[in-house]
Amino acid sequence: MIIRRAEKKDCPRLLELVNELAVYEKAPQEVTVTLAHFEESGFGSNPVWWAFVAEEDNVVLGFALYYIRYSTWKGQRMYLEDILVTEEARGKGIGKLLMDRLIIEAKEKNFSGITWQVLEWNEPAINFYKKFSASFDPEWVNVSINL
Repeated sequence: MIIRRAEKKDCPRLLELVNELAVYEKAPQEVTVTLAHFEESGFGSNPVWWAFVAEEDNVVLGFALYYIRYSTWKGQRMYLEDILVTEEARGKGIGKLLMDRLIIEAKEKNFSGITWQVLEWNEPAINFYKKFSASFDPEWVNVSINL
């Protein structure tokens, strides 16, 4: 298993995995990003996301995609947008390898921490995050405006 930085050539496969995640989260219709926009956002002149992929035998089996979030209280933090290991590859420690690599990246970039969201019903993910001594904050409510 190789954990490496994502490259532009990985984008079609990453979007396949994003769609797999959306199906798992019961919201496949919510994925509206185009491949062109996804590629530009990660590999254009002003990238806004970065990712690591888990690859075995030239097949990407998982990824972790993050961006930089700024907290007026804590400074720069890594925001983990998505971490996914394809269903058939789960249970092999790939998620742990990806999380370990994210932690190294956050430390190297002097981020003050890593934050992310998890659906309250996603017990497998919650149990996975508990292995990293993650803290869960029930006080905050997610808010968004769609444009």
